[in-house]
Amino acid sequence: MSVAHTKRICQIIKLKPETVAEYKSIHAAVWPSVLAALERHHIVDYSIHHYPPLQLLVANFKYTGSDFDKDMQEIAADEETQRWWKVTDGMQESFEVGATGSGKEVPWWTELEEVFRFEGSSS
Repeated sequence: MSVAHTKRICQIIKLKPETVAEYKSIHAAVWPSVLAALERHHIVDYSIHHYPPLQLLVANFKYTGSDFDKDMQEIAADEETQRWWKVTDGMQESFEVGATGSGKEVPWWTELEEVFRFEGSSS
């Protein structure tokens, strides 16, 4: 049996300027079934930040499971998540050549390399 470990993921994508208000609105009330799928597949501490000058979205999350690829495939197979992506993908522009949407062979969001991390004490 594989041992769970924490993996940090940071991703970036472009937000279409005309969809900013709608994107923020739907993310203020993410569908509970989509959140449940993330939790079921070991995604925690998930946040998305918006950088208006370049219309960038930057996502950060932690993966705490033991089989990242399998969990990502299962999230992509979740029907409610697929419906959610049909809504949100239309608001975004991928940086990945050949990308056609979330959960496909070519990644929709671009994963960023971590170049620094500081984990100070919480005291």
